[in-house]
Amino acid sequence: MPISALPSKYGIGTLGKAAYDFIDFLSAASQKYWQILPVGPLSYGDSPYQSLSTYAGNPYFVDLDLLVRDGLLKKADIEGIDWGSDPCRVDYGKLFNNRFTVLKKAADKGLVRDAEAVAAFEEENKSWLPDYTLFMALKRHFNMQPWSQWPDEDIRLHKAAACRKYRKDLAEDIRLFTYIQFLFFKQWDALKAYAGEKGVGIIGDLPIYVAMDSADVWSEPHWFQLDEANRPTDVSGVPPDYFSADGQLWGNPLYRWDKMKRDHFGWWVRRVGGAFRLYDVLGFDHFRGLECYWAVPSGVSTAKNGRWVKGPGMDLIRVLTGKYSDKSFIAEDLGFLTPEVKQLLADSGFPGMKVLEFAFDSREESDYLPHTYPRNCICYTGTHDNATIMGWKDEAAAEDVACAVKYLGLNSKEGFNWGMIRGGMSSVANLFVAQMQDYLGLGSEARVNIPGFPSGNWTWRMEKGAATAKLAKKMAGLTKLYGRAVEAATEEA
Repeated sequence: MPISALPSKYGIGTLGKAAYDFIDFLSAASQKYWQILPVGPLSYGDSPYQSLSTYAGNPYFVDLDLLVRDGLLKKADIEGIDWGSDPCRVDYGKLFNNRFTVLKKAADKGLVRDAEAVAAFEEENKSWLPDYTLFMALKRHFNMQPWSQWPDEDIRLHKAAACRKYRKDLAEDIRLFTYIQFLFFKQWDALKAYAGEKGVGIIGDLPIYVAMDSADVWSEPHWFQLDEANRPTDVSGVPPDYFSADGQLWGNPLYRWDKMKRDHFGWWVRRVGGAFRLYDVLGFDHFRGLECYWAVPSGVSTAKNGRWVKGPGMDLIRVLTGKYSDKSFIAEDLGFLTPEVKQLLADSGFPGMKVLEFAFDSREESDYLPHTYPRNCICYTGTHDNATIMGWKDEAAAEDVACAVKYLGLNSKEGFNWGMIRGGMSSVANLFVAQMQDYLGLGSEARVNIPGFPSGNWTWRMEKGAATAKLAKKMAGLTKLYGRAVEAATEEA
């Protein structure tokens, strides 16, 4: 359930009351984890997987009612603003045009009032915050153009003298973006602590790549496959697959794994540390790219003409698991899996993903069928890249749907979505995760993302009042029936 999909009067889900209410709902439903999408500031296509920073938080998630309660805004400051007309959709254009004006009012008061706390926050985050805030101020200065198109070559190339000059010239905007991050992490830390008190852990997703138009690439270009002018030589993607006949051209710059290895993967250690600052469990997006990644020549229009290149494999994983030995990882091991990828998953010890919607291929037996699962895996009904269960029922081949009906004994009395959920819940997988849309029985209108389509995604929102006590009770009953509830585990012990 994305943060963005929570109900709110202000155009998008936030870290405010609706998030606390959802944690209460999960606790009442005997759920142990809440899995969310990346929470970074948005860039191209409003995708959380194309963030302006791998460390920063999304300004849109800063809750405005909490700012009123904190004395940083007046109620009049947030009323009468057009945040979008559809409560079930995010209008990112209206958020972009209006949100920062409101946040600036809060910053004008808070930067003085909270000066000491902000200074401590800056010191705590000095490894990334100065470059991020300068980057955002520069984007404003250059009309939000990607940094690769900034007309001042010295600052485009991140030269020290130019950085000093612009830090002075753009000091006001730098302070604004600093304070917005201060607010985000203040609200995030409080919400995460509340979740912990309720026994709900947060599962986050770490995109394998960072966006080209990000503070990360602009400030540390030497870690990426760029030429002398800091233009990408090859970019990321995946070959033709289940989702797209042309493959997917993501366009992210690729890593200089050889150089990163010589540095003992210090960049990755810092990045994963930033992620664990936010999450309890970390999903490793596109895990197969660590074994072998698809490199596409920069400038081409599709991902068809790429090539496989060897990744860092266990060299990286050993460093990360050694540094974060007390933390848990999940491998997003979907896509084209070679024997080498499967071996890497086994060597890592990470649980892989089993997606029920992929299980029911009427032509051949799939290793996504629940009776084939190892315990060390996570079973999902579907992910943000898939249809909802009810959407899959309507869109999948009739013979595949029939296969699911036969395998799981699906029937109209129970409900198609509840039968699929039962199938995952009753599996031996160590963890079962379903999309909130599947518990609500929503169709394709509630799909979060269609891979390969650059616009119109990431907008779904849950209706206010949809997460009812009745639904929580039903979820809790099924969770306890299959021995997955925290209470059940305690009683058995």
